[in-house]
Amino acid sequence: MEVHTNVAESDIGRLKPGMRVTFTVDAYPGEPFSGSIRDIRNAPQVVQSVVTYDAVIDVANPELKLKPGMTATVSIVTDRRRDVLAVPNTALRFRPEGAPPAGMASDAPRGPPGAPQNGGGQRQRESGESRRQGERGSQNQWRRERGGESDADDAVAPVAVKRTVYVLADGDAVPREVTTGLTDGRVTEITGGNLKEGEMVIVGVVGQNTGPGQRGGQQQRGPRIL
Repeated sequence: MEVHTNVAESDIGRLKPGMRVTFTVDAYPGEPFSGSIRDIRNAPQVVQSVVTYDAVIDVANPELKLKPGMTATVSIVTDRRRDVLAVPNTALRFRPEGAPPAGMASDAPRGPPGAPQNGGGQRQRESGESRRQGERGSQNQWRRERGGESDADDAVAPVAVKRTVYVLADGDAVPREVTTGLTDGRVTEITGGNLKEGEMVIVGVVGQNTGPGQRGGQQQRGPRIL
């Protein structure tokens, strides 16, 4: 059998013949199938201004479970990292109230992030522990009928960039500049900076709108540990 995928033009440069592929089909939920890329066709398909290319995947079908016309959700690992320091992506988006937006430096002193507000109630912080990841791959998923649709927040960005995360130290949010690497859409590799394994990075504050990570501008209502 062969599986045909619609790969977005932004991702096609990372694919090449011989790469291993895993996929699932709706007929057998939770059961993974595997194959490898045989060919990447140079005939673009344009649907609603979205350009995609067809990657042909060879698949063994000894039990005849796979049938023509089935819809496959495909994952292709384009890169791997072993034993790296990583943080949740929400920690990279978090900014305490009064802090400059991401990418803007400021030497102005910041007030204590834990100071009482709105009647003196001290805010509790959500925190996620920076940790070592045994193995992470930049997995891209395509559904054939979606035509290369993707979520900007989950886009893989393997290029190293400078970012700021905030760690919880003595009840305060302390900024740490880090250099980021590979991401799988949930956690991001940290390749440089002074962040240490085991430090608690802040991913949100109860009652504070954390920006792009919150849908519809809703506020978080309780602490959550990642």
